[in-house]
Amino acid sequence: MPSPRLWVPALAALLTAGCASIAVTDEAIVDRTAFALNLDKSAFTVSNRVNDGTTTRYAVRTRTGQEFNCFVGGSISVLGRSVSEAVCSRKGAPPAGNPLLR
Repeated sequence: MPSPRLWVPALAALLTAGCASIAVTDEAIVDRTAFALNLDKSAFTVSNRVNDGTTTRYAVRTRTGQEFNCFVGGSISVLGRSVSEAVCSRKGAPPAGNPLLR
């Protein structure tokens, strides 16, 4: 059996790296999006999910027809899953300016 000096760091790196496809569940996406958009969980649909490393990007369409592009970050560590809050922007809207730069 290999020395613990060799496999412990490798195992720790594997557990802390985690990727969004494993860390970010559909339920987490719905929860974070509902909070970010201040909507009921049944008031929108999520589509076009793309996992890119530790980021999950997806599209949201509300019952009223509004469309958003959103993303969350996710990872897995020895403490469990971690999913960031959702960041969403309305499709077609100009990017919001930074109020600190005004």
